Amino acid sequence: MSNTLNTLGFDQWFQDRVLPEKMQGFDIARVVAVHKDSYVITSGKKDVFAELIGKMIYNAVSALDYPAVGDWVLAKFYDDSTFSIIHEIVQRKSLLKRKTSGKKVDFQIIAANIDVAFIVQSLDDNFNLRRLERYLVIINESNIRPVFLLSKSDLFPPEKIAACIQSIHQIMPHLQVYPFSNENKSGLKIIEALLTPNLTYCLLGSSGVGKTSLLNNLMGQSVFKTAPVREKDSKGRHATTSRQLTVLANGAMVIDTPGMRELGNFSMDTGIEETFCEITALSEKCLFNDCTHVSEKGCAILLAVEEGRLSADRYHNYIKMNKEAAYNEMSYLEKKKKDKQFGKQCKAVMRQNHGKYSNLR
Repeated sequence: MSNTLNTLGFDQWFQDRVLPEKMQGFDIARVVAVHKDSYVITSGKKDVFAELIGKMIYNAVSALDYPAVGDWVLAKFYDDSTFSIIHEIVQRKSLLKRKTSGKKVDFQIIAANIDVAFIVQSLDDNFNLRRLERYLVIINESNIRPVFLLSKSDLFPPEKIAACIQSIHQIMPHLQVYPFSNENKSGLKIIEALLTPNLTYCLLGSSGVGKTSLLNNLMGQSVFKTAPVREKDSKGRHATTSRQLTVLANGAMVIDTPGMRELGNFSMDTGIEETFCEITALSEKCLFNDCTHVSEKGCAILLAVEEGRLSADRYHNYIKMNKEAAYNEMSYLEKKKKDKQFGKQCKAVMRQNHGKYSNLR
């Protein structure tokens, strides 16, 4: 295995999951950008446009079957490595995904093979503990290490910043939290120190919180376009419209993502349990094993809320996310069942028509 692939994050974990004969028949490459119908991949030498082999498209059932930024793939290069065909996705170490926005019931992949996720919120009206919990559920479900970054620290006094950090640590005492400013550069040295060569990081957060500006600062130059924030409501416009993997000077890799206002989730039991670990611990003390934690007598969680040992807002978000995850999972399975039935009907019609028209030959 070349040192170049190792520097891009292809460690022993991935090597153990690729058959030796495939290593000989294909090139290993990493997806660095995704467009509508094409990809950009690299084997460490240069970026090359790529398309999927027809078999992958034909067998794809959902968005999970298509490559995402950060994925490792088996590919073949052509025309002096100016074009490539992707044949297979290497098993993923981690996968950040969410429900697609709106009423559509399906997955949307955010990025793959992430080691650390930087959740970015600004200290203005964007600061929201409930939204932070939603991000953490998605991140914890994928066994990715979360770090919370508070931007625009130059606009607020130390007391305001300290109060925000304290409110976070009251419910999530072990979460790393770092304030910073893209304007006066305070806190950036601390963030730079967190970046380890050969590891992959992802920037998550709403539009306008400073994710792309942070990436530009980490690169030491304004490479990526940024957009101003609306003064009336502090909301930003989408400056980042696609996901792209960038290699920093120290060898760490960062994926910037478009701002997300909706963070719906599917069945994410592990993510919810880890994010709301104190509620999970309380549930073991409930009188009934099948307690829904909504109205039952003997519910340890409801008692903790009543006595003020558990935040009512945090409890309501926990219940809401559990119900949402169960509903989305049920709807998704129903959708898959309908899609499967429709696929069978299409194949039956094709077979029938083939037999009908074959007699005319």
